[in-house]
Amino acid sequence: MTTRRLPAIASVLALAMIGTAMPARAQEIGHDPFDAWRGDRSTGWVGQTRSEVMARNGMVATSQPLAAEAGIEVLHAGGNAFDAAVATAAAINVVEPEASGIGGDVFVIAWLAKEHRLVALDGSGRAPLAATAARYRAKYGAEVPEAGIDSAVVPGAVDGWTTLLGKYGRLDLRAVLAPAIRLADQGFPVSQRIGTEWQMSTELLAKDPDTAAIYLDHAKPWGWGSIFRNPDLAKTFRLLGEGGRDAFYKGPIAQAIVAKSQKLDGLFTMADFNQIHARWVQPLSTTFNGYTIHEMPPSTQGFAVLEIMNLIEECPAKLGLSRAQINPKSADFWHFMVEAKKVAYTDLMKYNGDPDFSKVPAAMLSSKAYAAKACSRIDMAHAASLAPSDAPLGGTAYITTADSEGNVVSFIYSVYNFFGSGVTVPGYGFLLNDRGAAFTLQKGSPNEIAPGKRPFYTIIPGFVTKDDKPFAAVGVMYGDQQAQGQAQVLTNMLLFGANPQAAGDAARFAHAQSTNRLQLESQLFDAIGANLKARGHDVHSANGFDMGGYQAIMVDPKTGAYRGASDPRKDGEAIGY
Repeated sequence: MTTRRLPAIASVLALAMIGTAMPARAQEIGHDPFDAWRGDRSTGWVGQTRSEVMARNGMVATSQPLAAEAGIEVLHAGGNAFDAAVATAAAINVVEPEASGIGGDVFVIAWLAKEHRLVALDGSGRAPLAATAARYRAKYGAEVPEAGIDSAVVPGAVDGWTTLLGKYGRLDLRAVLAPAIRLADQGFPVSQRIGTEWQMSTELLAKDPDTAAIYLDHAKPWGWGSIFRNPDLAKTFRLLGEGGRDAFYKGPIAQAIVAKSQKLDGLFTMADFNQIHARWVQPLSTTFNGYTIHEMPPSTQGFAVLEIMNLIEECPAKLGLSRAQINPKSADFWHFMVEAKKVAYTDLMKYNGDPDFSKVPAAMLSSKAYAAKACSRIDMAHAASLAPSDAPLGGTAYITTADSEGNVVSFIYSVYNFFGSGVTVPGYGFLLNDRGAAFTLQKGSPNEIAPGKRPFYTIIPGFVTKDDKPFAAVGVMYGDQQAQGQAQVLTNMLLFGANPQAAGDAARFAHAQSTNRLQLESQLFDAIGANLKARGHDVHSANGFDMGGYQAIMVDPKTGAYRGASDPRKDGEAIGY
């Protein structure tokens, strides 16, 4: 199998750091290459970036502050956690368009306070009905393209939003979308992080004239501090507020997508939009140290989180690891974590696909018995070698919300790679996803592209319960980092006792199954990199870019108060009241 090309970011990040040695007063405030020693926290763990956000009545946490404010606004207007999640998601489409939008897909796990139970919603998209593997092989050879109209699947996000709100929301869609409409009309200043990701995508954005007209500013990316407006997207949200899902799947928006597809020799027809219906599904789960972890079933990678957590619980004694070796400063622990990840992801690549088309043994793979047998695949002295595989891409936004009734929502959605397919629907201001790039053209694979099939989905909302009560909604962003990242923050929280903010602030690793390359954040690399290299790891020092952003809301077991966290690797925040 061939490997996918990973985004080349070093040169772009270097450009973002360029500055001149001039007096500080002559530099533009906030845009100079400031360099100094970081200050220390006055209490608690010195490495924690800030305190948890604590509140009793409601909370929103996501990767962009203006989007979090949109969710809080809807809570104050009488909405519940479901309304706030969709309001935040719509705002994310405006302010973080490289990551998510209505041209993508959505998955949700949520706690229903009145019914005292979890529900899960699969709002995935599907390949066009004309998308045969034979056609893609004839046109593209070995791989589905990573961009362009043939990389897109029919979007599931809007159907997911309206299904969620129709069953559990309190406000009408027009009220829920109002903050996002205002943001799109008035515009917002682009942040440093989002501006950098925008700059990375300039070549893609220039390929489609409709995309360039909105997402480039005179052929240049909308950069750090510039004011970006998207009145076409505001118009689209107004149409959705008036016409609901039918405006998207049966009306002018679907018609515009089909017209654009035909212009680009794509496969979309109006019949493709009839196959999109979000499904209520049963989450997969496993126990861990007295907690229960819940994940989405296939075609998502959720079972990989459960498999890793089971390996962490089942294997140490079998591998001769003492309790003293299981701690976040132990090289033995980190080697074990990376090797457990390899085991789970090998199974993920082998078995995962759309269960409508092939049997995926997710329950078996996420069982304790399977993990106990799989421990023998881990060698504490040597890093395992791996066969090359496809590398899932990554954009994504994670949202978690909670309300005064006790509802807690874990919500994730994405257009897949940065700016998805790069194809904008003219007059409507949003980009189509490139989730079809997650399919394979390998014959016989459970993830081989087929008409009407769901692709391998990297996006996974996490949820933890304890004693049949909600404990935490958790999510990590960025492609195949999501399952391994969730396992790391969950271990910090559920095994090592970290509060939700500290759990995300702690150093992480990112292991690429496609190349067997291991990245450690810089302090972690300095501490244990040499030890892991001696065991055969291809280990490198890295910053937080590939580690995935993270948000969480914990429900305090004693007081019932909400405790929110947001990752410093992104721009986001947790807000409560």
